[in-house]
Amino acid sequence: MKFGSTFISLYLMMILTFTGVSWVLDEYWAQELEQDIESYTGYKSVLFAVGDLLNHRPKEQWPTILSQATTKLKLPVSLIEKNASSRFKAAQQEMLVSKEVVVYYENTSIRLYYLLGDHATLLTLGPVKVPTRPKQRAFIRIFFLLITALVILLWLWPLSRDLDALQKSTRLFGQGNLDIKAPTAFTPTIAPVVKTFNMMAGRIKALIAEQKELTNAVSHELRTPLARTKFALQMLEKSEDKEKCRQYIRQISSDVTELDELINEMLVYAAFEHDKPVLEFTPHAVADIIGQQLEKHSCFSGELSFINQTDELILVCDRHFIDRAVNNYLVNAVKYGNGEICIRLSKDNEHCYIRVEDNGDGVADDFKSLVFDAFSRGDISRSRETGGFGLGLAIVQKIMHWHQGRAYVEDSDLGGACFVLCLPLTPHW
Repeated sequence: MKFGSTFISLYLMMILTFTGVSWVLDEYWAQELEQDIESYTGYKSVLFAVGDLLNHRPKEQWPTILSQATTKLKLPVSLIEKNASSRFKAAQQEMLVSKEVVVYYENTSIRLYYLLGDHATLLTLGPVKVPTRPKQRAFIRIFFLLITALVILLWLWPLSRDLDALQKSTRLFGQGNLDIKAPTAFTPTIAPVVKTFNMMAGRIKALIAEQKELTNAVSHELRTPLARTKFALQMLEKSEDKEKCRQYIRQISSDVTELDELINEMLVYAAFEHDKPVLEFTPHAVADIIGQQLEKHSCFSGELSFINQTDELILVCDRHFIDRAVNNYLVNAVKYGNGEICIRLSKDNEHCYIRVEDNGDGVADDFKSLVFDAFSRGDISRSRETGGFGLGLAIVQKIMHWHQGRAYVEDSDLGGACFVLCLPLTPHW
């Protein structure tokens, strides 16, 4: 069994603390015991009783009385002359004159003094043992300490082992090993900490992976229009044909516009990814939200219809972001459809559904789970030539997450894709 530094430090700290507390308690008990000697009323009562008996009998009978008392009480009782003892201080002299008992503490025994009525003779009791708690023998105390040390060892060893394992995992994670996970803790005290660390490590790993993927995707998205712009500039320098020069200028202008749109959309997505905005949840008629979006796309040359399969549906939401989500769906349908778009509004007992369908080529089954990822385009029909950067649907996914809803895609009866916004009728904020 290998002991780590954490275990050794904790174990020594607890053992030394326990030993120190034990010593302090013993010292406190001894001190209290010594201070409490004056309260031994049993011995005092014997002195008072014997003294009272002697005070009422002639001195000739005192030796006989003391002998009988010693035999009967089994306590050493004797007489001494007051002047024969020089141990009394002024305060104790006053106590004797006042008919009080003076007690002397001598290691493990005590001696008591009482002044008789003739003011010249002291009645003494002692030496007698101090009535203390039985002193524990050395081997009993050592055995008790060993048992305590063993209990602390059995409790502390798994705890220190889990702490050492967690410390090692955090050190490796800090050194860049993002795949590291802290091993399962065996102690209930450390288990929640290990679970939280693993959750945090997994989240950080996912965020770093997302950032790498986003960086790679951004590099790829920027490279294409920049390459076209560079080529057009080179051809523009060499060409003397005015018509071709105008064509190259239009190409450069288009690429610059594309770069501007890409940057703006990336800024919006980055803001949504890293900083949740302040949402204003208020009741809104869903049909009015959809109707406003239909007005914005009234210039669409194809067929655009709205089918409301609900009564007056009021939803608590942030209208600005729900508007944006519906708009992104419509823009997506306009780009990838073939001239026919249908919006359906429906509900069940718990959710309302906004479906935006088109008659385009649809979304492949193996891509439906990825279509809401940033910079994703599933096939040729959803490539750069149709516009977009694959961020619009990722933004919709974020908006749905804020509303405790979800966004997904399924096949449409029109033959293309059906993008769905699923929102709870009674969200739990």
